[in-house]
Amino acid sequence: YSFNVAASHSDSPTFKIKENAEIEIKGKYTQLNTEGYGGMLCATWFDRPLSIAGRVLIQDDNSYITKLLNIDRDLVLIPNVAIHMNRTVNDGYSYNKQIDMLPLFGGSDTKAGDLKKLVAQELGVNVDDIYGTDLYLYNRMEPSIWGANEEFISSPQLDDLQCAYASLQGFLNGFNNKSINVYACFDNEEVGSGTKQGADSTFLYDVLKRVNNALGKTEEDYYRALASSFMLSADNAHALHPNHPEKTDINNCVYLNEGVVIKSHAGQKYTSDALSIAVFKGLCKQAEVPVQFFANRSDSLGGSTLGNIAMAHVSMNSVDIGLPQLAMHSSYETAGIKDTYY
Repeated sequence: YSFNVAASHSDSPTFKIKENAEIEIKGKYTQLNTEGYGGMLCATWFDRPLSIAGRVLIQDDNSYITKLLNIDRDLVLIPNVAIHMNRTVNDGYSYNKQIDMLPLFGGSDTKAGDLKKLVAQELGVNVDDIYGTDLYLYNRMEPSIWGANEEFISSPQLDDLQCAYASLQGFLNGFNNKSINVYACFDNEEVGSGTKQGADSTFLYDVLKRVNNALGKTEEDYYRALASSFMLSADNAHALHPNHPEKTDINNCVYLNEGVVIKSHAGQKYTSDALSIAVFKGLCKQAEVPVQFFANRSDSLGGSTLGNIAMAHVSMNSVDIGLPQLAMHSSYETAGIKDTYY
């Protein structure tokens, strides 16, 4: 037997709220103290409705219970500085995350502790029962389908929820009686994957090993299964930018609505090699899905993804794929309508 693995990631660049959150400004404003999570395009976070979501740990007798939180209303905003006060901003500006990127939470009636009171109210618990939080900002703008022929979609967090969604649909609809289908959605890819729930952990290894043991297989069976297994490392790819075609490789560049992207890198930032590319091309041909090829310009560094990190713990043939998009790591990204279906 073997494993068919489709791996993606769930996180996107944003801002995490610090424990002591409220900052009072001259008794008239209350900001929230945040720090950056991942490499975001800071300019895209200004002047738009934001709110707060995450998890809260509640004490319940002698245990702690996790409650998910989404304050489902426009709650905070990061205001820009007027151009009259920053005349050279359009000539290039270096954003300071401790100064420029703090969201406005309230006016003079807001006091320290009000955020925790709001969280408690949303969850229907007492403030004193809150023992821990992982809270983040998120963009409240609704997704938009647009273009001359309605061929584009813009939305927060397309990287990498677009691949995560498509992979999940494939997992739910697919069946193979010779292999075990595995849907792997890791967290913390945007900050290096080095967490217990990231690709650079034993999580995938542990799950596959436990599956092997539950089937009554031996350790030798497990290693043989890995040797014949295959993984799709699915993370979005940079489409050619219409204003800056020079930013991409001259002929290994990709476009919206023209198919799934196969990503390669000589320095092995991507897992794709001739064998895995051939297998994936064959699958796409059977499914009548077009493929595109992406490589970084040889004189510039590109990003990496979760595939080669996960393969350091669970070695199997793997190909790095993705869907083409514009404005990666913006708070509002753009992709092609057709590519999700592909």
